[in-house]
Amino acid sequence: MDTVLYNPAATVTAPAPWGRVRRSRYVADRALKVICTLFTLLGAFVLGWILLMLVVEGIGGLSPAVFTETTPGPGTAGGGIANAIVGSLILTVLGIVAATPIGVLAGTYLAEYGKTSMLATIIRFVNDILLAAPSILIGLFVYMLMVQPMGGYSGWAGGVALAIIAVPVIVRSTEDMLRLVPSSLREAGAALGAPMSTVIMKISWKAARAGMVTGVILATARIAGETAPLLFTALNNNFWFSPTLMGGVSNLPVTIYQFALAPYENWRELAWAGALIITLSILALSVVARLLLKKDKVR
Repeated sequence: MDTVLYNPAATVTAPAPWGRVRRSRYVADRALKVICTLFTLLGAFVLGWILLMLVVEGIGGLSPAVFTETTPGPGTAGGGIANAIVGSLILTVLGIVAATPIGVLAGTYLAEYGKTSMLATIIRFVNDILLAAPSILIGLFVYMLMVQPMGGYSGWAGGVALAIIAVPVIVRSTEDMLRLVPSSLREAGAALGAPMSTVIMKISWKAARAGMVTGVILATARIAGETAPLLFTALNNNFWFSPTLMGGVSNLPVTIYQFALAPYENWRELAWAGALIITLSILALSVVARLLLKKDKVR
């Protein structure tokens, strides 16, 4: 009798033909591409719809009086939002002036000095929390920190709230831009006998200048339209604010919020005009930031 030998390879299922595998992969790739395209078009359609409605309604509310007159009283005709525009500019400048040195120096420490130290790890963790923190909580924090002890709302409190929102953005962008600077540039500076501070200021900062400025501009765009923290800090004012910035300070975000809910037609028109002004301002800042970043990459 012949002996039949057991062959383990004979029990293994033969692989599917290569053509069938390629066909299934091609179908899956095309299906995913179609789904991604459809959702991209859906998002673009919704965004375009919002922008179109904003442009149509906003242009209808624009007039020279918008930039020259103060906000009107209830039931009165005409008026503008000149005081709110100036107030927003002042609050934004206060916030970004306070946030820029803190954010740049903190980002420099993380990229140049701290790197993988325990303190740097803690700072990054706290910075990430602040990046995701709701702005209304920051407004409430500044309300407890400044508004209550000072006995009233003020532009200073509003500037501090906006600065707290801007700092994490500047810290993250500064650290990322400095990390992109080649280590060979730092080593060359150190080889010439330059101290660490000189290497950072003359080499690292100069090489990452465009990216760092871009981060500051993006932070400015981030805080320009914030409403919730200003409700707790600067509140609002239908007239020109005090030169000391004590008391309510008029600003565009809160004015838009109040006027959009009002029953007066001219108030709603001014709200649309203010929303268009903020949108165009943020768009301009974003375009400038991208141009600077693109210029830095080309170099």
